[in-house]
Amino acid sequence: MNSFESDMKRALCSKGFLAGLVLVFAMLMQAGFDSQLYRVSVPVLATLPYTTAWLAEEQSGFSRFALMRAGRMPYIFGKYFSCGISGGLVEALPAALYRLLRPQEASCNLWLVFLSGMLWAVTAAVLTALAKSRYIAYGGSFVIYYILVILHERYFPGLYCLYPYEWFAPSHTWIFGWQGIVIFLAGVLLLLLLLYYELLRRCMAYG
Repeated sequence: MNSFESDMKRALCSKGFLAGLVLVFAMLMQAGFDSQLYRVSVPVLATLPYTTAWLAEEQSGFSRFALMRAGRMPYIFGKYFSCGISGGLVEALPAALYRLLRPQEASCNLWLVFLSGMLWAVTAAVLTALAKSRYIAYGGSFVIYYILVILHERYFPGLYCLYPYEWFAPSHTWIFGWQGIVIFLAGVLLLLLLLYYELLRRCMAYG
């Protein structure tokens, strides 16, 4: 089993992943997709499955053993994509079930929900690598998310492309439609991957 497969198995079998699924689904059933409660929960619950996996391995010393077996690039990419995919699924799977059970209420685009969850999960992973702190891991994404919401709602209402709600519940017309949001988020995810790789590469070089 390669590094990515091992990481994905651990992420999807984690207590954080199960807890995230239950919490997101309960929130959707109780408050709905368009509720403020659901919207502000996205950058928090997406981080539960696998955001701190690298930090835990680094602090325990297991990362050195894993690096010898997998190699640096597969190890880093495995951590990044398993964190992102599990974070995206925590948001998308409950949303899919909610849309199935309440089609008259649910109008969400599952691809956008998935990518938004993935974005905030890997944002938290990057912050974890930067600060080496579990508190930053679980709170950093929410702080950035909230700052972007405040900047849009109070100061830059026309700059909707940087409004986090637009990324999974768009209310404006984007170039290329919702696929334009996919392209935008994919670009941000690529930049975060490059940053994450560089941060972990430096940690491994000086560790």
